[in-house]
Amino acid sequence: MEPRPHQLPGDVLSRLAAGGGGAEAMRHLVAAERSKHRLLVVGVARLAGGDGQAGARAVDHAYEMLASLEKTRPEAVDAVLRHPAVGAWAARTMKVLTEGAAAPHDATQLGAVAATAAVRAGVACRTEAPAPQGRVTLPSLGQIVLPAPADLVELRVHADGVIESGGLRVRVDEPEQPGWEPLRRIRTFDGALDLLLDDLDPYRWTPETVIAGPLSAGGLHTWQACLDEAWQMLRRHHWTIAAEFTSIITVLTPIQAPPQGMNSASAADRFGTIAMSTPSDGRWLASTFAHEVQHAKLGAVLDVLDLLEPDDGRYYAPWRPDPRPLSGLIQGAYAYLGVSGFWRRQRVHESDLRPHIEFGRWRESAFEVTGTLLDSGRLTPAGEEFVTAMRRTLSAWLTEPVPAAAADVARLEADGHREEWSARNGLVTG
Repeated sequence: MEPRPHQLPGDVLSRLAAGGGGAEAMRHLVAAERSKHRLLVVGVARLAGGDGQAGARAVDHAYEMLASLEKTRPEAVDAVLRHPAVGAWAARTMKVLTEGAAAPHDATQLGAVAATAAVRAGVACRTEAPAPQGRVTLPSLGQIVLPAPADLVELRVHADGVIESGGLRVRVDEPEQPGWEPLRRIRTFDGALDLLLDDLDPYRWTPETVIAGPLSAGGLHTWQACLDEAWQMLRRHHWTIAAEFTSIITVLTPIQAPPQGMNSASAADRFGTIAMSTPSDGRWLASTFAHEVQHAKLGAVLDVLDLLEPDDGRYYAPWRPDPRPLSGLIQGAYAYLGVSGFWRRQRVHESDLRPHIEFGRWRESAFEVTGTLLDSGRLTPAGEEFVTAMRRTLSAWLTEPVPAAAADVARLEADGHREEWSARNGLVTG
Protein backbone atom coordinates (compact mmCIF):
# COMPACT_ATOMS: atom_id res chain seq x y z
CA MET A 1 0.00 0.00 0.00
CA GLU A 2 2.91 2.33 -0.66
CA PRO A 3 2.00 5.76 -2.13
CA ARG A 4 3.94 7.45 -4.90
CA PRO A 5 5.01 11.07 -5.46
CA HIS A 6 2.94 13.27 -7.76
CA GLN A 7 3.66 16.18 -10.04
CA LEU A 8 1.32 18.32 -12.08
CA PRO A 9 2.28 18.60 -15.77
CA GLY A 10 2.94 22.16 -16.88
CA ASP A 11 -0.01 22.34 -19.25
CA VAL A 12 -2.37 21.00 -16.56
CA LEU A 13 -1.12 23.52 -14.01
CA SER A 14 -1.53 26.34 -16.55
CA ARG A 15 -5.16 25.42 -17.19
CA LEU A 16 -5.83 25.20 -13.46
CA ALA A 17 -4.19 28.58 -12.83
CA ALA A 18 -6.35 30.18 -15.51
CA GLY A 19 -9.39 29.02 -13.56
CA GLY A 20 -10.41 25.83 -15.36
CA GLY A 21 -8.73 22.52 -15.94
CA GLY A 22 -11.48 20.17 -17.02
CA ALA A 23 -11.73 16.43 -16.49
CA GLU A 24 -8.12 15.72 -17.48
CA ALA A 25 -6.72 18.03 -14.78
CA MET A 26 -9.12 16.51 -12.26
CA ARG A 27 -7.64 13.06 -12.90
CA HIS A 28 -4.24 14.32 -11.74
CA LEU A 29 -5.71 15.95 -8.64
CA VAL A 30 -7.76 12.87 -7.73
CA ALA A 31 -4.69 10.65 -8.10
CA ALA A 32 -2.67 12.93 -5.81
CA GLU A 33 -5.39 13.02 -3.15
CA ARG A 34 -5.78 9.25 -3.34
CA SER A 35 -2.08 8.86 -2.59
CA LYS A 36 -2.39 11.34 0.27
CA HIS A 37 -5.13 9.21 1.85
CA ARG A 38 -3.06 6.07 1.42
CA LEU A 39 -0.04 7.71 3.01
CA LEU A 40 -2.14 8.76 6.00
CA VAL A 41 -3.59 5.25 6.42
CA VAL A 42 -0.10 3.72 6.24
CA GLY A 43 1.02 6.22 8.85
CA VAL A 44 -1.85 5.32 11.19
CA ALA A 45 -1.07 1.60 10.85
CA ARG A 46 2.62 2.08 11.56
CA LEU A 47 2.18 4.41 14.53
CA ALA A 48 -0.78 2.66 16.18
CA GLY A 49 0.13 -0.99 15.61
CA GLY A 50 2.87 -3.32 16.70
CA ASP A 51 2.89 -3.12 20.50
CA GLY A 52 0.80 -6.23 21.19
CA GLN A 53 -2.04 -4.47 23.01
CA ALA A 54 -5.63 -5.20 22.03
CA GLY A 55 -6.10 -1.99 20.06
CA ALA A 56 -2.74 -2.36 18.32
CA ARG A 57 -3.51 -5.95 17.37
CA ALA A 58 -6.82 -4.80 15.87
CA VAL A 59 -5.00 -2.15 13.84
CA ASP A 60 -2.35 -4.63 12.65
CA HIS A 61 -5.00 -7.14 11.60
CA ALA A 62 -7.04 -4.50 9.77
CA TYR A 63 -4.02 -3.28 7.86
CA GLU A 64 -3.04 -6.83 6.90
CA MET A 65 -6.60 -7.37 5.68
CA LEU A 66 -6.47 -4.23 3.53
CA ALA A 67 -3.09 -5.21 2.08
CA SER A 68 -4.40 -8.68 1.24
CA LEU A 69 -7.57 -7.31 -0.37
CA GLU A 70 -5.55 -4.91 -2.46
CA LYS A 71 -3.74 -7.80 -4.13
CA THR A 72 -6.97 -9.32 -5.41
CA ARG A 73 -9.56 -6.52 -5.38
CA PRO A 74 -7.67 -3.20 -5.53
CA GLU A 75 -10.73 -1.31 -6.74
CA ALA A 76 -12.61 -2.17 -3.54
CA VAL A 77 -9.80 -0.89 -1.34
CA ASP A 78 -9.42 2.23 -3.47
CA ALA A 79 -13.15 3.01 -3.27
CA VAL A 80 -12.97 3.07 0.52
CA LEU A 81 -9.64 4.87 0.92
CA ARG A 82 -10.65 7.73 -1.36
CA HIS A 83 -13.87 8.33 0.60
CA PRO A 84 -13.55 11.87 2.07
CA ALA A 85 -14.43 10.91 5.64
CA VAL A 86 -11.68 8.27 5.61
CA GLY A 87 -9.17 10.96 4.72
CA ALA A 88 -10.48 13.17 7.54
CA TRP A 89 -10.33 10.28 10.03
CA ALA A 90 -6.78 9.36 9.00
CA ALA A 91 -5.56 12.97 9.15
CA ARG A 92 -7.06 13.54 12.61
CA THR A 93 -5.72 10.23 13.91
CA MET A 94 -2.23 10.89 12.58
CA LYS A 95 -2.24 14.27 14.32
CA VAL A 96 -3.25 12.69 17.62
CA LEU A 97 -0.73 9.86 17.30
CA THR A 98 2.17 12.11 16.39
CA GLU A 99 1.37 14.27 19.42
CA GLY A 100 1.75 11.16 21.57
CA ALA A 101 -1.82 10.95 22.80
CA ALA A 102 -3.82 7.75 23.04
CA ALA A 103 -6.66 7.48 20.52
CA PRO A 104 -8.25 4.02 20.80
CA HIS A 105 -11.48 4.95 19.03
CA ASP A 106 -9.55 6.67 16.27
CA ALA A 107 -6.85 4.19 15.23
CA THR A 108 -9.01 1.09 15.57
CA GLN A 109 -11.48 2.62 13.11
CA LEU A 110 -9.11 1.06 10.56
CA GLY A 111 -10.99 -2.18 11.29
CA ALA A 112 -14.22 -0.61 10.00
CA VAL A 113 -12.35 0.64 6.92
CA ALA A 114 -11.11 -2.90 6.24
CA ALA A 115 -14.59 -4.36 6.80
CA THR A 116 -16.06 -1.88 4.31
CA ALA A 117 -13.45 -2.85 1.72
CA ALA A 118 -14.27 -6.52 2.29
CA VAL A 119 -17.98 -5.84 1.78
CA ARG A 120 -17.24 -4.05 -1.48
CA ALA A 121 -14.94 -6.88 -2.58
CA GLY A 122 -17.41 -9.62 -1.65
CA VAL A 123 -14.80 -11.27 0.56
CA ALA A 124 -15.41 -12.85 3.96
CA CYS A 125 -13.29 -11.55 6.83
CA ARG A 126 -13.20 -10.80 10.53
CA THR A 127 -12.11 -7.47 11.97
CA GLU A 128 -12.58 -5.43 15.13
CA ALA A 129 -13.84 -1.86 15.18
CA PRO A 130 -14.90 0.74 17.76
CA ALA A 131 -18.55 1.39 18.62
CA PRO A 132 -18.71 4.78 20.35
CA GLN A 133 -22.31 5.62 21.28
CA GLY A 134 -23.08 2.06 20.22
CA ARG A 135 -22.51 2.81 16.55
CA VAL A 136 -20.03 1.18 14.20
CA THR A 137 -19.41 3.48 11.25
CA LEU A 138 -18.68 1.74 7.95
CA PRO A 139 -17.39 4.65 5.85
CA SER A 140 -19.37 5.22 2.64
CA LEU A 141 -21.96 2.59 3.66
CA GLY A 142 -23.68 3.52 6.93
CA GLN A 143 -23.80 2.60 10.61
CA ILE A 144 -24.49 -0.58 12.57
CA VAL A 145 -26.47 0.38 15.68
CA LEU A 146 -25.67 -1.81 18.69
CA PRO A 147 -27.40 -1.93 22.10
CA ALA A 148 -24.44 -0.37 23.92
CA PRO A 149 -21.15 1.42 23.22
CA ALA A 150 -17.89 -0.56 23.21
CA ASP A 151 -14.19 0.12 22.73
CA LEU A 152 -14.02 -2.79 20.26
CA VAL A 153 -16.59 -5.11 18.75
CA GLU A 154 -16.05 -7.98 16.35
CA LEU A 155 -17.29 -7.63 12.79
CA ARG A 156 -17.83 -10.80 10.81
CA VAL A 157 -18.20 -9.97 7.13
CA HIS A 158 -19.71 -12.59 4.85
CA ALA A 159 -19.09 -12.77 1.12
CA ASP A 160 -22.77 -12.02 0.39
CA GLY A 161 -22.63 -8.64 2.15
CA VAL A 162 -24.02 -9.75 5.51
CA ILE A 163 -22.25 -8.42 8.62
CA GLU A 164 -22.67 -9.94 12.07
CA SER A 165 -21.79 -7.92 15.15
CA GLY A 166 -23.02 -7.77 18.75
CA GLY A 167 -25.79 -10.27 18.11
CA LEU A 168 -27.04 -8.37 15.05
CA ARG A 169 -27.09 -9.58 11.49
CA VAL A 170 -27.49 -6.89 8.82
CA ARG A 171 -27.30 -6.70 5.04
CA VAL A 172 -25.53 -3.50 4.12
CA ASP A 173 -26.80 -3.52 0.53
CA GLU A 174 -30.44 -3.32 1.62
CA PRO A 175 -32.52 -0.37 2.87
CA GLU A 176 -32.85 0.57 6.52
CA GLN A 177 -33.49 -2.42 8.80
CA PRO A 178 -33.23 -3.11 12.55
CA GLY A 179 -29.68 -2.33 13.61
CA TRP A 180 -28.68 -0.77 10.28
CA GLU A 181 -28.81 2.86 9.12
CA PRO A 182 -27.54 3.16 5.53
CA LEU A 183 -26.24 6.30 3.92
CA ARG A 184 -28.57 7.56 1.22
CA ARG A 185 -27.74 8.63 -2.30
CA ILE A 186 -29.02 11.60 -4.29
CA ARG A 187 -29.14 11.34 -8.09
CA THR A 188 -29.95 13.73 -10.89
CA PHE A 189 -32.93 13.13 -13.15
CA ASP A 190 -30.69 11.87 -15.97
CA GLY A 191 -28.56 9.62 -13.78
CA ALA A 192 -25.39 11.48 -14.74
CA LEU A 193 -24.71 12.62 -11.18
CA ASP A 194 -24.86 10.11 -8.34
CA LEU A 195 -23.76 11.48 -4.96
CA LEU A 196 -23.57 10.07 -1.47
CA LEU A 197 -25.51 12.07 1.11
CA ASP A 198 -23.42 11.68 4.26
CA ASP A 199 -25.34 12.73 7.35
CA LEU A 200 -24.05 9.97 9.66
CA ASP A 201 -20.27 9.54 9.62
CA PRO A 202 -18.71 11.28 12.65
CA TYR A 203 -15.76 12.34 10.47
CA ARG A 204 -17.91 13.76 7.67
CA TRP A 205 -17.51 17.37 8.87
CA THR A 206 -16.82 19.59 11.86
CA PRO A 207 -19.17 18.28 14.59
CA GLU A 208 -20.22 21.78 15.70
CA THR A 209 -21.69 22.65 12.30
CA VAL A 210 -23.41 19.46 11.12
CA ILE A 211 -27.14 19.05 11.45
CA ALA A 212 -28.53 17.01 14.33
CA GLY A 213 -29.63 13.64 13.00
CA PRO A 214 -30.26 12.52 9.43
CA LEU A 215 -31.69 14.90 6.86
CA SER A 216 -35.49 14.80 6.95
CA ALA A 217 -37.57 13.44 4.09
CA GLY A 218 -38.75 16.98 3.31
CA GLY A 219 -35.20 18.26 3.33
CA LEU A 220 -34.09 15.46 1.06
CA HIS A 221 -36.88 16.33 -1.39
CA THR A 222 -35.70 19.97 -1.48
CA TRP A 223 -32.10 18.91 -2.08
CA GLN A 224 -33.21 16.60 -4.88
CA ALA A 225 -35.26 19.26 -6.64
CA CYS A 226 -32.50 21.86 -6.37
CA LEU A 227 -29.87 19.37 -7.54
CA ASP A 228 -31.87 18.56 -10.66
CA GLU A 229 -32.27 22.26 -11.44
CA ALA A 230 -28.61 23.03 -10.77
CA TRP A 231 -27.38 20.08 -12.81
CA GLN A 232 -29.51 21.06 -15.78
CA MET A 233 -28.03 24.58 -15.59
CA LEU A 234 -24.45 23.30 -15.36
CA ARG A 235 -24.89 20.74 -18.11
CA ARG A 236 -26.36 23.30 -20.53
CA HIS A 237 -24.19 26.36 -19.89
CA HIS A 238 -21.18 25.43 -17.72
CA TRP A 239 -19.66 22.31 -19.22
CA THR A 240 -16.25 22.63 -17.61
CA ILE A 241 -17.72 23.00 -14.13
CA ALA A 242 -19.98 20.01 -14.78
CA ALA A 243 -17.02 17.89 -15.92
CA GLU A 244 -14.90 18.94 -12.94
CA PHE A 245 -17.72 18.38 -10.47
CA THR A 246 -18.46 14.86 -11.65
CA SER A 247 -14.74 14.04 -11.59
CA ILE A 248 -13.98 15.07 -8.01
CA ILE A 249 -17.14 15.53 -5.91
CA THR A 250 -18.63 12.33 -4.50
CA VAL A 251 -20.30 13.43 -1.25
CA LEU A 252 -22.73 16.11 -0.11
CA THR A 253 -22.94 16.75 3.64
CA PRO A 254 -25.75 18.76 5.27
CA ILE A 255 -24.64 21.49 7.70
CA GLN A 256 -26.50 24.13 9.68
CA ALA A 257 -27.69 27.29 7.99
CA PRO A 258 -26.55 30.70 9.25
CA PRO A 259 -29.11 33.11 10.77
CA GLN A 260 -29.61 34.57 7.29
CA GLY A 261 -29.00 33.03 3.88
CA MET A 262 -27.24 29.74 3.14
CA ASN A 263 -23.88 28.26 3.95
CA SER A 264 -21.41 26.08 2.07
CA ALA A 265 -17.85 24.92 2.63
CA SER A 266 -15.02 22.66 1.46
CA ALA A 267 -11.99 21.39 3.37
CA ALA A 268 -8.55 20.19 2.34
CA ASP A 269 -8.82 17.09 4.52
CA ARG A 270 -12.18 16.13 3.01
CA PHE A 271 -11.41 16.30 -0.71
CA GLY A 272 -14.51 15.22 -2.61
CA THR A 273 -17.06 16.58 -0.12
CA ILE A 274 -19.14 19.74 -0.33
CA ALA A 275 -20.87 20.69 2.92
CA MET A 276 -23.86 22.97 2.68
CA SER A 277 -27.11 23.99 4.28
CA THR A 278 -30.38 23.27 2.52
CA PRO A 279 -30.26 25.12 -0.82
CA SER A 280 -32.82 27.79 -1.64
CA ASP A 281 -32.97 27.08 -5.38
CA GLY A 282 -31.07 25.50 -8.22
CA ARG A 283 -29.29 28.68 -9.28
CA TRP A 284 -27.81 29.20 -5.82
CA LEU A 285 -26.75 25.55 -5.77
CA ALA A 286 -25.11 25.75 -9.20
CA SER A 287 -23.13 28.85 -8.20
CA THR A 288 -22.19 27.11 -4.94
CA PHE A 289 -20.84 24.15 -6.88
CA ALA A 290 -18.79 26.56 -9.01
CA HIS A 291 -17.40 28.13 -5.83
CA GLU A 292 -16.63 24.96 -3.88
CA VAL A 293 -15.13 23.05 -6.81
CA GLN A 294 -12.54 25.82 -7.03
CA HIS A 295 -11.67 25.37 -3.36
CA ALA A 296 -11.32 21.61 -3.86
CA LYS A 297 -9.07 22.11 -6.88
CA LEU A 298 -6.76 24.59 -5.20
CA GLY A 299 -6.59 22.51 -2.02
CA ALA A 300 -5.38 19.55 -4.07
CA VAL A 301 -2.87 21.74 -5.95
CA LEU A 302 -1.48 22.95 -2.62
CA ASP A 303 -0.97 19.34 -1.50
CA VAL A 304 1.36 18.88 -4.46
CA LEU A 305 2.94 22.32 -4.87
CA ASP A 306 3.93 25.18 -2.55
CA LEU A 307 2.53 28.48 -3.79
CA LEU A 308 3.14 30.59 -0.66
CA GLU A 309 5.95 31.23 1.78
CA PRO A 310 5.06 31.46 5.51
CA ASP A 311 3.39 34.76 6.35
CA ASP A 312 1.76 36.13 9.50
CA GLY A 313 0.06 39.16 7.93
CA ARG A 314 -3.67 39.85 7.83
CA TYR A 315 -5.29 41.43 4.79
CA TYR A 316 -8.57 42.76 3.48
CA ALA A 317 -10.74 40.13 1.78
CA PRO A 318 -13.74 41.52 -0.15
CA TRP A 319 -15.83 38.45 0.70
CA ARG A 320 -15.11 38.07 4.42
CA PRO A 321 -15.91 40.12 7.56
CA ASP A 322 -12.50 39.41 9.11
CA PRO A 323 -8.85 39.96 8.11
CA ARG A 324 -7.38 36.98 6.32
CA PRO A 325 -3.89 35.50 5.95
CA LEU A 326 -2.42 35.08 2.47
CA SER A 327 -3.41 31.40 2.51
CA GLY A 328 -7.03 32.49 2.90
CA LEU A 329 -6.69 35.20 0.27
CA ILE A 330 -5.45 32.85 -2.43
CA GLN A 331 -8.24 30.39 -1.66
CA GLY A 332 -10.85 33.14 -1.83
CA ALA A 333 -9.44 34.69 -4.99
CA TYR A 334 -9.41 31.32 -6.75
CA ALA A 335 -12.94 30.53 -5.60
CA TYR A 336 -14.26 33.89 -6.81
CA LEU A 337 -12.41 33.49 -10.07
CA GLY A 338 -14.67 30.47 -10.58
CA VAL A 339 -17.73 32.33 -9.33
CA SER A 340 -17.03 35.22 -11.71
CA GLY A 341 -16.75 32.79 -14.60
CA PHE A 342 -20.04 31.18 -13.64
CA TRP A 343 -21.94 34.50 -13.62
CA ARG A 344 -20.15 35.66 -16.77
CA ARG A 345 -21.68 32.74 -18.65
CA GLN A 346 -24.97 32.65 -16.77
CA ARG A 347 -25.83 36.31 -17.44
CA VAL A 348 -26.23 35.48 -21.13
CA HIS A 349 -29.16 33.19 -20.28
CA GLU A 350 -31.07 35.39 -17.80
CA SER A 351 -32.92 38.65 -18.13
CA ASP A 352 -32.53 40.15 -14.65
CA LEU A 353 -29.56 42.23 -13.45
CA ARG A 354 -28.39 39.98 -10.62
CA PRO A 355 -26.05 37.81 -12.76
CA HIS A 356 -24.47 41.00 -14.17
CA ILE A 357 -24.11 42.39 -10.64
CA GLU A 358 -22.45 39.22 -9.39
CA PHE A 359 -20.09 39.11 -12.35
CA GLY A 360 -19.19 42.79 -12.02
CA ARG A 361 -18.56 42.64 -8.29
CA TRP A 362 -16.57 39.41 -8.02
CA ARG A 363 -14.35 39.86 -11.06
CA GLU A 364 -13.14 43.16 -9.61
CA SER A 365 -12.80 41.78 -6.09
CA ALA A 366 -10.81 38.74 -7.21
CA PHE A 367 -8.63 40.94 -9.44
CA GLU A 368 -7.90 43.25 -6.51
CA VAL A 369 -6.84 40.34 -4.30
CA THR A 370 -4.53 38.87 -6.94
CA GLY A 371 -2.75 42.23 -6.80
CA THR A 372 -2.44 41.95 -3.02
CA LEU A 373 -0.97 38.49 -3.41
CA LEU A 374 1.54 39.54 -6.06
CA ASP A 375 2.60 42.57 -4.02
CA SER A 376 3.08 40.56 -0.83
CA GLY A 377 6.50 39.21 -1.69
CA ARG A 378 5.48 35.86 -0.16
CA LEU A 379 4.63 33.91 -3.30
CA THR A 380 6.97 31.14 -4.41
CA PRO A 381 8.09 31.17 -8.07
CA ALA A 382 5.32 28.66 -8.79
CA GLY A 383 2.91 30.86 -6.85
CA GLU A 384 3.91 33.90 -8.89
CA GLU A 385 3.12 32.03 -12.11
CA PHE A 386 -0.14 30.68 -10.74
CA VAL A 387 -1.50 33.98 -9.45
CA THR A 388 -0.30 35.85 -12.55
CA ALA A 389 -2.33 33.46 -14.68
CA MET A 390 -5.37 34.01 -12.45
CA ARG A 391 -4.93 37.77 -12.82
CA ARG A 392 -4.57 37.47 -16.59
CA THR A 393 -7.98 35.78 -16.85
CA LEU A 394 -9.61 38.35 -14.60
CA SER A 395 -7.96 41.24 -16.42
CA ALA A 396 -9.52 40.10 -19.69
CA TRP A 397 -12.93 39.88 -18.03
CA LEU A 398 -12.62 43.45 -16.71
CA THR A 399 -12.85 44.69 -20.30
CA GLU A 400 -16.24 43.06 -20.86
CA PRO A 401 -19.20 45.47 -20.63
CA VAL A 402 -21.72 45.29 -17.78
CA PRO A 403 -25.01 47.25 -17.79
CA ALA A 404 -24.53 50.57 -16.01
CA ALA A 405 -27.24 49.84 -13.47
CA ALA A 406 -25.60 46.52 -12.56
CA ALA A 407 -22.16 48.13 -12.33
CA ASP A 408 -23.55 50.78 -9.96
CA VAL A 409 -25.07 48.15 -7.65
CA ALA A 410 -21.90 46.06 -7.72
CA ARG A 411 -19.84 49.10 -6.73
CA LEU A 412 -22.27 50.05 -3.94
CA GLU A 413 -22.15 46.51 -2.54
CA ALA A 414 -18.34 46.37 -2.73
CA ASP A 415 -17.93 49.80 -1.12
CA GLY A 416 -20.43 48.92 1.58
CA HIS A 417 -18.52 45.77 2.44
CA ARG A 418 -15.23 47.65 2.69
CA GLU A 419 -16.76 50.33 4.95
CA GLU A 420 -18.27 47.71 7.26
CA TRP A 421 -15.00 45.77 7.30
CA SER A 422 -12.99 48.88 8.16
CA ALA A 423 -15.39 49.86 10.93
CA ARG A 424 -15.12 46.37 12.41
CA ASN A 425 -11.40 45.74 11.95
CA GLY A 426 -9.67 49.09 11.54
CA LEU A 427 -6.96 49.59 8.97
CA VAL A 428 -5.65 46.48 7.23
CA THR A 429 -2.23 45.27 8.31
CA GLY A 430 0.08 43.04 6.37
